[in-house]
Amino acid sequence: MILDSKVSDGLLALRIERRSAGSRERDLEDLGASLREPLPRIPSRFFYDDRGSDLFERICELPEYYPTRTERALLERIAPGAAATTRAETLIEIGSGAATKTRLLLDALDEQGTLRLYVPFDVAEATTQRIGEELTEEYPKLAVHGILGDFLADLSPLPKTEGHRLAIFLGGTIGNLNPTEAASFLHHLYRALSPGDFFLLGVDRVKPVARLEAAYNDSAGVTAAFNLNILRAVNEIAHGDFDPDGFRHRAFFDTRLSRIEMRLVATRPQRVNLADLDLALDFEPGDEILTEISTKYDRARAEALLSDAGFSPVAWYTDPEDLYGMILAAR
Repeated sequence: MILDSKVSDGLLALRIERRSAGSRERDLEDLGASLREPLPRIPSRFFYDDRGSDLFERICELPEYYPTRTERALLERIAPGAAATTRAETLIEIGSGAATKTRLLLDALDEQGTLRLYVPFDVAEATTQRIGEELTEEYPKLAVHGILGDFLADLSPLPKTEGHRLAIFLGGTIGNLNPTEAASFLHHLYRALSPGDFFLLGVDRVKPVARLEAAYNDSAGVTAAFNLNILRAVNEIAHGDFDPDGFRHRAFFDTRLSRIEMRLVATRPQRVNLADLDLALDFEPGDEILTEISTKYDRARAEALLSDAGFSPVAWYTDPEDLYGMILAAR
């Protein structure tokens, strides 16, 4: 379904497409199954309604949250070389959000004269629309084809121009997927790309626990607000009556699984009714809901993940403190 378009100089400069067939039904099915698990869970894609997306952009600016600024500095260093290696005409960003760091790659591809099309793939309609409008103004020769959807459900077909494509998955978002989801996502992305295309993956690296946990327990409480907002999103989707004031934010590093877990902890007894799921949940103080995982990778594990999906790692990049890593791989 095409939601909006913008024509510039007689050419289609901006198109927003919703891949929504059955999406609400799938959301409700996934949500119901997750909340019925022994440890109730809310799939992390529900974080990113428009308010959640705004809160996450604020998180990225916090002093404790090193991944965004570290990844940006790394991208600034490697973007010209990545552009020269890939010669990409199409840049596809999975989980694009506000596309703040993406401009470094857009600039590098634009400067070498190959850039033709940017494809932001995200769930937040207002953010994707705004970014598309901004980028078609900033890059007069650039077309933007925004896709609204769940990248775990549908990656194909992905738009392309005549030349090579570069797909990017930044922010360490691969860590938010469990091992089965990560393997499935990369396998489907591999099939959605063509020989000669490239993929750039960002991974958060293993590091001291104190540094990791501080990034998810910021002193300003923005991450807590982001975590609690998922309950409002669930209320909207499933006609529920979660009271976010009856829960608190908790984040900790699980050394066995090498991942941060974010949870919501009930602070008082609460019965929650979710009308569209025909589900009632009872919470006692201390009961928890798992809302996010964030797996941390070393180089060997990250490269093995890509190789298992069929990709061929081409280059590994990291920052001077070894906080964050990026892998460029070929299809």
